[in-house]
Amino acid sequence: MNTAPLSLPRIYFSIRTIGVTNDLDEYEKRKLAIFNILNCMAIFTGFLIPVAGLFNDDNFPPLAWIAAVSPAVISAFVLLGVYKRKYEQAKMVYFIFYPFLTSLAYASKIDIGIELFFFVYGVLAVFLLKRILHAIVAFCFSAFLYCIVALFWNDYEVRLVEVNPAFFVFNHILAVIFIFSSLYLFKTENNAYLASLSTQNMKLAAQKEEIEKQAAELKELDHLKNKLFSVIAHDLKTPMYALRNLFRNMQQYDLPAEEVKLMIPDVVTDLNYTTGLMENLLHWAKCKMQSQGLKPQLLDISILIREVVQLLRLQADAKKVYLETKIDQPVYIYADKDMVSLVLRNLLSNAIKFTPENGKVCLGAIESSSFVEVFVQDTGTGMTEETIKQINANNYFTTKGTANEAGTGLGLMLCKEFLAKNGGRMFVESEAGKGSVFSFTLPAAN
Repeated sequence: MNTAPLSLPRIYFSIRTIGVTNDLDEYEKRKLAIFNILNCMAIFTGFLIPVAGLFNDDNFPPLAWIAAVSPAVISAFVLLGVYKRKYEQAKMVYFIFYPFLTSLAYASKIDIGIELFFFVYGVLAVFLLKRILHAIVAFCFSAFLYCIVALFWNDYEVRLVEVNPAFFVFNHILAVIFIFSSLYLFKTENNAYLASLSTQNMKLAAQKEEIEKQAAELKELDHLKNKLFSVIAHDLKTPMYALRNLFRNMQQYDLPAEEVKLMIPDVVTDLNYTTGLMENLLHWAKCKMQSQGLKPQLLDISILIREVVQLLRLQADAKKVYLETKIDQPVYIYADKDMVSLVLRNLLSNAIKFTPENGKVCLGAIESSSFVEVFVQDTGTGMTEETIKQINANNYFTTKGTANEAGTGLGLMLCKEFLAKNGGRMFVESEAGKGSVFSFTLPAAN
């Protein structure tokens, strides 16, 4: 019982796709589908009209019967040509032989009332024929035959409207149905084609936007890469040379311990810079290569702050900078632990770097309903509005600290990028000579 409804769509699809290949564009495929459907309708009517004529008592001449059965023969031959990929030739056969054989009925001096079909052939020729010359020839041929039939052949011996009015009306209804079906198919296929074009244009626009975005990111990444190579080539060799010179002097000149101790602080400072540079470079590379996936988890930010303070206490003690934490109870966030730790380390290291001796750096967290704000406040040199603009614009730059410490220029860029990945943002408040406050937000645990 269910096989018939399921088979009808398959039959319809098979008719539409007769002769369709991937070489045809979407518009030509749709026009060919209309042509195939019209030919199948013509085959059906080519059998229907002669059968209807058999039930009439009137004797029609042979030419009338040839005209009656011709649609089935012509359309079958045309579909064979389409199947053989002879598209334009098959269409020309359709638009030449159909009006010619239709006019044969009138040549037998019988007015069978199917003049409307001449209009159908002319209009369809304009829509379906690809070459303009073929369309003009087919249209003019149909118009020429119509003029002969309607205007010059007036001495018909038999007029179907008088002999068999019902059959005459039937022919006109059939012509109207054929015209309506043709126009409806063109309308639906044209609307579907326009909708397909609109969808494709939207996809192309989205792809173009994505490509432009990727191009901008690649351009920015290339620009940053060039700067990084400049940093590596210039700054990375300095601590390496210092360490090499220390060991070489110890080997060649047998330096006493007192002189070695005097040289070690400078070397340690350079190595600290190198360590920070390498660490930030590795994190930056992982982030850009997407090899470090985001692993959010429930974290107590107070524990992370204490761990970072303990890690950088030696750096603070060397400058006599006092570190203070203003968080006494657990405050939970939902973020990637390694990324948040790196953000805290960079912000605290920068605060120590730009805070003079006997200065103070405070770390704390403020909890709200949907997010947690973490801040690092120092009593350092502060920043100008121009410097804050550069930080907010994500520009790559570096400055010396209060003890002439070098910076890598990558720290704040990594902080902003890692915070964005965790759904957070960084904020900067500062005034020259009055210290700075670097803060960031992260989603709360709830």
